[in-house]
Amino acid sequence: AVCSGELTDTAGVVLSPNWPEAYGKGQDCIWGLHVEEDKRVMLDVRVLRMGKGDVLTFYDGDDLTARILGQYTGTRGRFKLFASTADVTIQFQSDPGAGVLGYQQGFVIHFSEVPRNDTCPELPEIPNGWKTTSHPELVHGTVVTYHCYPGFELSGTDVLMCHWDLTWSGDLPACERVTSCRDPGDAEHGRRVVSSAKFPVGATVQYVCDKGYVLAGAALLSCHDRAAGGPKWSDRVPKCIPETYEPCHNPGAPANGAQSPEKRLYPAGAALRFSCAAGHVLLGEGSLRCLPGHPSRWSGSPPICKAASYDEFYSNRNLDGKMAGGKAQGSRPAPQPPLSPLCPPAAVAKAVPVPAGKPLEGPNVAIAVLLPVLAVALLAGAAYLYFSRLQGKPALQLPLASSHPYDHITVEAAFDNPSYETG
Repeated sequence: AVCSGELTDTAGVVLSPNWPEAYGKGQDCIWGLHVEEDKRVMLDVRVLRMGKGDVLTFYDGDDLTARILGQYTGTRGRFKLFASTADVTIQFQSDPGAGVLGYQQGFVIHFSEVPRNDTCPELPEIPNGWKTTSHPELVHGTVVTYHCYPGFELSGTDVLMCHWDLTWSGDLPACERVTSCRDPGDAEHGRRVVSSAKFPVGATVQYVCDKGYVLAGAALLSCHDRAAGGPKWSDRVPKCIPETYEPCHNPGAPANGAQSPEKRLYPAGAALRFSCAAGHVLLGEGSLRCLPGHPSRWSGSPPICKAASYDEFYSNRNLDGKMAGGKAQGSRPAPQPPLSPLCPPAAVAKAVPVPAGKPLEGPNVAIAVLLPVLAVALLAGAAYLYFSRLQGKPALQLPLASSHPYDHITVEAAFDNPSYETG
């Protein structure tokens, strides 16, 4: 038998080299089979006994770049191959390094032309569904897609493809009745509570949002059956959105005071600070915060600004002096004003600590100094007039150059007065 050749008969035989003797080593043979254009080639491989390093390849076309129909080595029983075209190329290669004892008898291949059939078998319709095809004729590469009517779901693969050997890629699917709802999914920033893991008809799913988020949509979904289709959820999956709070309205600034910052509305969590004008002290909280809620509210009532009294002025003066002295001398206490022998201790102004405010300036300092001096002078004059009247002395006696000294008067003689004793 020859090692290569081009065969154009409607039928024939391809034999291994030296058939029926063993083929030699290092063989590389190529045969081309050609039949009528409207036909295709059928190969009947009746004998195939080769060494393990020898290869027999069939190509579905007229050269070695065509699609491979099959590639074989060793020993194999009888089988058939069908080409998709009118041309087939056969290539045989034997191992050049194998010994003579390793070669077997060879191969015998019968070929013939058969009617061309480029299409896969027709696929049937399926109950409760329909099919669509990618090509009007079921040639190789054609895709058939199956679909189900509402209320049914596909069991199996929905896509079948016609292979090169004109067989389909899989088995027919089926459309089965749907008895449950699909998993509705989770809500971001939330969690869910389900009544049944498979969501049959009547099952419920309840959604709860995390802290700081509120639910937008239905919190409870139910699986309902439908006559015209499969079961369906009662609503869409809700969303968890960040919670928003109403703002606080401006509570107003106190009389003779100011607020910072000054706005019409304050968002939840914002702080509002108050201060008073010079000569006034703050009574109440100096800062308020807008507490989030529905509605949001202030943490307290706005303060008031009260006009500073004499004691508050004096205390502020002492407090300012103490703060200034503390920076230079440490924490040494400031000296208290001396008590007057003519007035009781209760009449002396007492330094009362007050909240630190703005330091006294200009006229305020002068007033704070003069008021205590005038008060002491008036008290001393009143005491003098009182004791003069008790002793029968004139209300006011100006000292003269020739006036007699009073050094000889003792304390006992000063109170030995009939008018004082008789009242």
